[in-house]
Amino acid sequence: MFGSIAWRYDLANHILSCGFDFYWRRRAAEIVAHWRPKKIVDLATGTGDLAFAVAKKSPDAEIIGIDFSEDMLAIAHRKGLRKTILADAMRLPFADSSFDCLTIAFGLRNMEDWGAALHEMWRVLQPTGHLLILEFSLPQLSILRTLYRFYLHRCLPFLGSFLARQKNAYHYLGDSIEEFPSGVAMCRMLEANGLGAVSVEPLTGGIVTIFTAEKL
Repeated sequence: MFGSIAWRYDLANHILSCGFDFYWRRRAAEIVAHWRPKKIVDLATGTGDLAFAVAKKSPDAEIIGIDFSEDMLAIAHRKGLRKTILADAMRLPFADSSFDCLTIAFGLRNMEDWGAALHEMWRVLQPTGHLLILEFSLPQLSILRTLYRFYLHRCLPFLGSFLARQKNAYHYLGDSIEEFPSGVAMCRMLEANGLGAVSVEPLTGGIVTIFTAEKL
């Protein structure tokens, strides 16, 4: 599914988010820069947009992009992401404690087992290493949540079909956002997998959320 939309993935993201995706990634990159990391792995890197945003704010850090879609990685590589690895984020090809920072944008939601994925992230992080998750969520304000759900389930599949010629992928997007844990539930899941100092930062009315945590 991801391979089939890779060729229009960036354009679709920018249009369907009304350009807010640039702000979301920039804010995530600002948080990462505050940690002053030396070695970063960006999971589910896709076409590399978060990795590029992080690189701008942390130019001295080494960044490796990981994805299981060869088509997505090919685009990231053409855009200039030098270090990429084709791999499953559930089974990362790295030794324990390999990185002092791990980022993932809009990818954890797509993994087969969220808890197991978080445990694998914990494994490759160094002690006191930082994790940043940027993910879609549902707004808390009821009227905004109603409007957002209408957009997710009624508008998004139609627009996605027009932009990327893949209606099913955008039906899946709305359904996966509904099912994904957010807020307190996500914080508890992070803590259950060895991560502490958890913080939550909703953006754009809560349609996305940045979760940060530290390996205990």
